[in-house]
Amino acid sequence: MITEEDLRRAVGSRDPRFDGWLFVAVTTTGVYCRPSCPAAMPRPENVRVFPSAAAAQVNGFRACKRCRPDASPGSPEWNFRADLVGRAMRLIADGVVDREGVAGLAARLGYSRRQIHRQLVAEVGAGPQALARAQRAQTARLLLETTALPVSDVAFAAGFASIRQFNETVRRVFATTPTALRNARARSGAAPAPGVVPLRLAYRPPLDVPALLGSLGARPLPGVEEYAGGVFRRSLSLPHGPGTVALWPVPGADHVGCELRLADLRDLTTAVQRCRRLLDLDADQQSITASLEADPLLRPLVAACPGRRVPGHPDAAELAARLLLDGDAALATLIRRHAEPLPVPVGAVTHVFPGAAALAALDHAGPDAPPGRGGALRALAAALAGGDLRLDPGADRRRARRRLLDLPGLDPLVVDHIRMRVLGDPDVFPARCPKVRHALRRLSDGAVPADIPALSDRWRPWRSYATQHLWAGPPAPVIPGV
Repeated sequence: MITEEDLRRAVGSRDPRFDGWLFVAVTTTGVYCRPSCPAAMPRPENVRVFPSAAAAQVNGFRACKRCRPDASPGSPEWNFRADLVGRAMRLIADGVVDREGVAGLAARLGYSRRQIHRQLVAEVGAGPQALARAQRAQTARLLLETTALPVSDVAFAAGFASIRQFNETVRRVFATTPTALRNARARSGAAPAPGVVPLRLAYRPPLDVPALLGSLGARPLPGVEEYAGGVFRRSLSLPHGPGTVALWPVPGADHVGCELRLADLRDLTTAVQRCRRLLDLDADQQSITASLEADPLLRPLVAACPGRRVPGHPDAAELAARLLLDGDAALATLIRRHAEPLPVPVGAVTHVFPGAAALAALDHAGPDAPPGRGGALRALAAALAGGDLRLDPGADRRRARRRLLDLPGLDPLVVDHIRMRVLGDPDVFPARCPKVRHALRRLSDGAVPADIPALSDRWRPWRSYATQHLWAGPPAPVIPGV
């Protein structure tokens, strides 16, 4: 957690590592900024610090036009925490309040609306409606600046209930009008094609973006994913329709290039958050690296790649199919027979992977599926489709693990992959994984440690990141003259 000394140091040194963790408001100007904002430093007595952009907005401050604090990387706290507030923040970021209201948020979390509001205000400084409104404002600005949609269409695509609410929010948050934001886009160049939204996905260094995208594209699903020329593309199944995303590294920058193509622009907020989770962009990499490199066993692996992240996955049923069928032929057959074609293909991305309901209805997973694995996939898909199992951003991770292990045919290694990549659990360690045991043998001079689970306790609460380092293995030796 951030201490008072951390706050003073972050504000005084303009430390970008704290962007997204906290927001600095200046009472004399009515503006709130990132800690790294290059503007002149105010007097300490004129500074207020808030834990979220929404809290600053609720207290009457508008976003700085210079550092754009509402577009800073997300707080890593909401990825790490598994309590009510952390789960609520992940669901709000995924657009649940916009789609289902606060009542829907409460139903997913299993708490009363009053309890959720009280805890969010106590820890984040704003309730669920205010947090969702701040997110809608950011979505609206993205659409105004990157598309040629009419302003009225932007309002409803961003999730606002009325044009009046949209105009008032934009004025209050950005101290300008929607038309002025649109004119700023016009001065910067032509808008992209309809339905296309270009973005910059900010992150906290270090991060080896080419290696991360290469990992995601190492075994692309035919028709669903493509990795070519350093660009990773895939389809997305979103609440209001299908979409595709293209992701690429931007040399020397602290953001990932991104282009979204959406059948329905109301899915923009959800798509952005799923891309961020796919690349683990909100991780507190400084803390993770410092913790793991303190262990002598992991130190050489961490030193070789200090920015290694845990690749996420946008679809639990798809990841389960990849793990259980475990064969290109079986997956290709499944996609060819049951995947939904995209309205407009993008490169080699032509289909959306079958949803949980479609997988649950399969008679069998195809002739190439390993014996017994098709039944396990159907059981998991049926639990997802029926609502008996939730693997969304707000899922209770412990409860989800127990439910997954109760399903027939799901071994602990498959469950660990789902927890790590779909639920974003930072503290998963597959102790029985052969790749992990092989890596530990190499790091321990040929002898596998006697008690691997006890050894992994040294890496809590970042064992998922330790696992990624072990899976990657030691770097190749440097040969002089080569």
